[in-house]
Amino acid sequence: PGVGPSTARAIVEHRERYGPYATVDDLLAVRGIGPAKLAEMRAMVAVS
Repeated sequence: PGVGPSTARAIVEHRERYGPYATVDDLLAVRGIGPAKLAEMRAMVAVS
């Protein structure tokens, strides 16, 4: 929820450029994801 094609693409592009995410909070560095959007996504996101 809340992640459309452009945000999904930005997540992948950021990971490809900077490497894997170490924590969920690392998603705040992605264009289009701010604190409110991350709060909506947090329960459905995991990093490993």
